[in-house]
Amino acid sequence: MYTWFKAEGFSPANMQEHTIVETVIADKRVALVKNKEGIFAFVATCPHAGAPFCDGWLDARGLLVCPLHKYRFDAASGRNVSGEGYKLKTYPLEIRNDEIYIGLIIT
Repeated sequence: MYTWFKAEGFSPANMQEHTIVETVIADKRVALVKNKEGIFAFVATCPHAGAPFCDGWLDARGLLVCPLHKYRFDAASGRNVSGEGYKLKTYPLEIRNDEIYIGLIIT
């Protein structure tokens, strides 16, 4: 069951497209990105070597690119599309009254 947290300071209107930003929600570093498909939330560091995604970028196809080794990930599914086999943890996201909410499992 998810606990939903408001991403303070972020809304669909104030997010720049193709810019990866980071916030802390319930002691978790969460990255957000807005692209042509929507807004997505995922763990803020690469699952391979821990590089911060906010230092990375989106390529021409809209894929997240890790700044360290250039591994590429689909922001919606977390799937590694460059073939290394890593999975990026993604979080459910809802837009409510022009505010962004992230669903986290709190144990």
